[in-house]
Amino acid sequence: MIKIIIKQAVRNITPSTLKVLPASLMAISCLTLGTVSPAYSQITPHVWSSVGAKDNDLSYAAGVKWAGFAIEVGAGKEGVTGGDFLTFLPFPFVSPYVGLGVYSGDDTLSYSGGLHLYPTAHVFVGAGYHSIRGINGKLGFKF
Repeated sequence: MIKIIIKQAVRNITPSTLKVLPASLMAISCLTLGTVSPAYSQITPHVWSSVGAKDNDLSYAAGVKWAGFAIEVGAGKEGVTGGDFLTFLPFPFVSPYVGLGVYSGDDTLSYSGGLHLYPTAHVFVGAGYHSIRGINGKLGFKF
């Protein structure tokens, strides 16, 4: 039965159907990719607080992450305040990140980078470097 169906399908292939085949496959693949949604672990919100130091001065920050992107606000040396936009790479147990920000004071633009480590389902720790706030450690929670 299957052989008969295959033979009939092969007989019905014409040059005009071969021209349409690549476009049809492209359309089907685009529809498939368009329906893919992020994993639940990537869209649940994460919140954290951070404490760091630069030039023997303490710095503080708090952040929230959702769907691979985050916003972090912080304060550093001599009352400098500002915020950063972070983007994460989604690996299973570790998420490296990089970010750019704007701060008050002499150095207005900032950059940062680091890692979030996920040892449990709902708690994570992290470490990073921020050009204005220095080396920092993080403790956070996933909902």
